[in-house]
Amino acid sequence: MSDNPLLDFSDLPRFADIRAEHVTPAIDALLDGARGVVEELTGHPQTPDWEHFVEPMTDAVEKLTRAWGAVGHLNAVVNTPELRDAYNANVPKIAAFFTEMGQNLALYDRFKALASAPAYSDYSATRKKIVENNLRDFRLSGAELPEADKARFAQIQERLAELSARFEQNVLDATDAFSLYIEDPQRLSGVPDDVTHMLAEAAAADGKPGFKLSLQFPCYLPVMQYADNRELRKTLYDAYVTRASEFGKTEWDNAPLIRERLTLAREEARLLGFADYAQLSLFTKMADSPSQVIAFLRDLAARAMPFAKKDRAELEAFARDTLGIDTLEAWDLAYVSEKLRVARYAFSDQEVKQYFPEHRVIEGLFGVVRTLFGIDVQKGEAPAWHKDVSFYTIKKDGQVLGGFYFDLYAREGKRSGAWMDDARGRRVKGGKVQTPIAYLTCNFSRPVGDKPALFTHDEVTTLFHEFGHGLHHMLTRVDELAVAGISGVEWDAVELPSQFMENFCWEWDVLQGMSAHADSGQPLPRELFDKMTAARHFQSGMQMLRQIEFALFDMRVYGEMDPVGGDWQALLASIREEVAVNLPPAYNRFPNSFSHIFAGGYAAGYYSYKWAEVLSADAYAAFEETGGANAEMGARFWNEILAVGGSRPAMASFCAFRGREPNIDALLRHSGMVESAAA
Repeated sequence: MSDNPLLDFSDLPRFADIRAEHVTPAIDALLDGARGVVEELTGHPQTPDWEHFVEPMTDAVEKLTRAWGAVGHLNAVVNTPELRDAYNANVPKIAAFFTEMGQNLALYDRFKALASAPAYSDYSATRKKIVENNLRDFRLSGAELPEADKARFAQIQERLAELSARFEQNVLDATDAFSLYIEDPQRLSGVPDDVTHMLAEAAAADGKPGFKLSLQFPCYLPVMQYADNRELRKTLYDAYVTRASEFGKTEWDNAPLIRERLTLAREEARLLGFADYAQLSLFTKMADSPSQVIAFLRDLAARAMPFAKKDRAELEAFARDTLGIDTLEAWDLAYVSEKLRVARYAFSDQEVKQYFPEHRVIEGLFGVVRTLFGIDVQKGEAPAWHKDVSFYTIKKDGQVLGGFYFDLYAREGKRSGAWMDDARGRRVKGGKVQTPIAYLTCNFSRPVGDKPALFTHDEVTTLFHEFGHGLHHMLTRVDELAVAGISGVEWDAVELPSQFMENFCWEWDVLQGMSAHADSGQPLPRELFDKMTAARHFQSGMQMLRQIEFALFDMRVYGEMDPVGGDWQALLASIREEVAVNLPPAYNRFPNSFSHIFAGGYAAGYYSYKWAEVLSADAYAAFEETGGANAEMGARFWNEILAVGGSRPAMASFCAFRGREPNIDALLRHSGMVESAAA
């Protein structure tokens, strides 16, 4: 066991040494150790205090979560059959442990005794918040349930954890399983050269002639956007929207998992005294009730609908009159939209992409955070899980504040999408600060040949978004792990820093500093930037309705629908009839790959993107009012939002920064949804 790299907490995870066979012995040892600590701490008769009760508990649980976090991360970014088996074998154990902790009445009593002790009144607000959170979480873990219900609650937690892992793996397998080899380059007419070169490299790697197409984003998105061959677009679309459904392998069909998950979530909620899972989910969030969230989303939909209808009508007219497409289908939307944008604004995403080579984008990102927060980002050294991964440290006045890994390129065996996760959090222990470390993961196109990776402006925005999450984690000044950084922050406020950072991708000075044409080295021309700015709100109505559609489906499928006999496809169809202008074909199985709500942390919480966007747009407006990216407002944002993490309610943090509660005006303005725009 002394040689097990997952049990080495002296520094960062030893990714180069971790093997699948290390997982179970390490997790078993850490679970035994944590249970031993709990048993010891609940056996003391004296009144508990912070140093002798909370801190030892934190130590034991942190080791377990750090090791398990490394395993989960590897399972997401370098998935192998052996690692997956080891991960799946331990998912129920981890779920069982945390349920067992949450239902431990002796532990619950110790926390209540801590809160009742005379010394408690002298605790800092941060420590009081941690104790309050723990008391709340004991109730939400079923600590007060009868013994029979406790046992059932524990079974539900284990099964939900298994379902989440299986759902994600089915999507990954269905995505990776698809490949289409094309020998005739004419079938790829319209697809940019850098993409076809990438597809040719992929085919050659498989020992095949021609081009290999996949459902990975760096292939799927540009084919849907640029391929003139309508049949090819439909082929990829059909494969993409039927992943993990009854149209593929039976063992990858996520429909039975969705049914079981919804049923168990409803049962869990009712055991705890809630009518449905949506109410349970919102109990720990900023929003008060499902009805409030639904009203918020419908209000946004009503505001966006006139703009979305105008977007759709323009698209249909252009498709018919210019491209000869009489019926605009789902597989035509990205293609026709790109053609319309080029015709209207005289530039394409592909043209813009040439100005954003990876190294310049990253330099520009680091320059923005230097301007805002006075921090320096420097290349560092750390063990990694893949040759494409790089590591950086963040410093302020020479002091290391944190670090992060960049894993930016798509590949087989890697979960799709983009996300931030933590390798470890900030805490002070023995008088020393443990610096926070983040994983920042994307799925962009890798370099082709001797050229650097080129990012679309949307990908630049995604990078800024994920880095905003990373800043929230790394720039915390809270010394208690449970509410440091992103920990303990209400889920519907967690997107505030990430969406806030996206706004700087539209500042001229920022883009000037992060662009250099792949061939000429020239920065982004002002003329092209002006065209991009003019097109910024292009189809923003349709884009907003798309997010509202997903959020309404999430809230209603977990709240209103009968999980046993209900038809979520029918529910989604009814929501689309209400708020969508783009209606996909009936065979579209979007829910089967909706990992955010069926495998991630967004169940009855997907509305958080729009909810937090109100906060982020209003927060960024404070920078607009003071001339854009500037250090004075950046310091205030750091002090009142990033630094405090979950140590106080998110609304209190926002009000401390802005001097008032948020309003929706900035979001509507940033989305181009003012009355004159629809005229």
